[in-house]
Amino acid sequence: MLELFSLIKYVFFQIFGLIVAVVAGAVFVFPMLRKLHSRKTTILLFTIFFGISLFFFAPRAALHAIQYPFFLKTFGPADGPALPLKNVINFFFTSKNIEHIPDITRDPNDIPPPVGRQESQTVEISLEAKEVIGEMATGVFFNYWTFNGTVPGPFLRVREGDTVKLTLKNHPSSINPHNIDLHAVTGPGGGAAVTNIAPGESKTVTFKAINPGLYAYHCAHPNVAAHDAHGMYGLILVEPKDGLPKVDKEFYVMQGEFYSTGALGDKGLQIFDAQKMLDGKPEYVVFNGRVGGLNDKMKARVGEKIRVFVGNGGVNLISSFHVIGEIFDDVYPEGSIGGAMFKNVQTTLVPAGGAAIVEFGTEVPGKYIFVDHALSRLDRGAWGILELVGEPNREVFDGVFDDKNKSSTFLSGYCTPQEGYIEPFIPAASCGVFWKVLDKGH
Repeated sequence: MLELFSLIKYVFFQIFGLIVAVVAGAVFVFPMLRKLHSRKTTILLFTIFFGISLFFFAPRAALHAIQYPFFLKTFGPADGPALPLKNVINFFFTSKNIEHIPDITRDPNDIPPPVGRQESQTVEISLEAKEVIGEMATGVFFNYWTFNGTVPGPFLRVREGDTVKLTLKNHPSSINPHNIDLHAVTGPGGGAAVTNIAPGESKTVTFKAINPGLYAYHCAHPNVAAHDAHGMYGLILVEPKDGLPKVDKEFYVMQGEFYSTGALGDKGLQIFDAQKMLDGKPEYVVFNGRVGGLNDKMKARVGEKIRVFVGNGGVNLISSFHVIGEIFDDVYPEGSIGGAMFKNVQTTLVPAGGAAIVEFGTEVPGKYIFVDHALSRLDRGAWGILELVGEPNREVFDGVFDDKNKSSTFLSGYCTPQEGYIEPFIPAASCGVFWKVLDKGH
């Protein structure tokens, strides 16, 4: 019922509105002409008016009205981001067969261990393109397109010199064709040229991992941006032959943008808005697929060294990745391994379709916030919490916390309200509004 209402709201209302507008125009124009002219002249002028309208409208309707949103103009090398109307309708009438995922988030701890081999070998990987319905925030649902049912897709880990045999399947319940482009691949389309698959099909690509580094992968089926803006991206690490330096904890974090016809926070099933995507105006900017996707999942102990593999699925924004209260001891800029390292970095840029590796030691217990430091994006969901436990280190950090917040995380000026996660309060001595994260297990 929810899906049917959304279909009527976003598609049929627009078609009905267009018909009403045309009929209303005709009803208005004919009497106006009749008052000024004879019946014969009126019919002649009305025919000319109708013919001119048809001349300008019909070509647009014939070319574009079968897509949603209607009349979207683009100049890319392939079809624009508008979705075929038959696919939209098919989605709503077959949505009962589409899997509803309780938690769309890829667990940031879900990373394969270091390769640990001294020799190259053939590595077989299997991925599945799958279209599902998941919750972006409380009561807000999206039709996600995924690799293996989560956003981002699995973290892939191979060794420099390995031969990778990757098989991509497209789940039979999918409505759209898909493929995969791995930025670690040297070859046409990064593999996309040989992995185009319709629902129910599968294809295999074999490539050699020549260059070490951290690389994005994503669906590159036209329209590429539309597929990626539904959540079809992930990271592949090609370790150098001698491996990466040892650390105590590794996390997998990927930023993405989601464009909905409904406004930020509108409840119900949200429809992809291609025009907002072209304009670069996402409603949601989040880590690992949804609002709060990292929370209560990243934990470590004081004294442990942490490595974060950071990616940006895009499709428009550059991420200014920052951990509030920490400094990156080492940064592998843009996921480069073997080149110049950055030291003592506060914020690092992660381009759309790019990656970075950050490492830092941990000295002080507490809750540390991952953000895109284009800070208005916190309001759209781009934040997550790393919790460090251990003994206080007053030599490094000391101070008195507000009495109201000894048992919760005080994020003055850094958090925005998201239903079910945080709530506002106004300290008596404050002239501004602050926010606190509640201890609700989120």
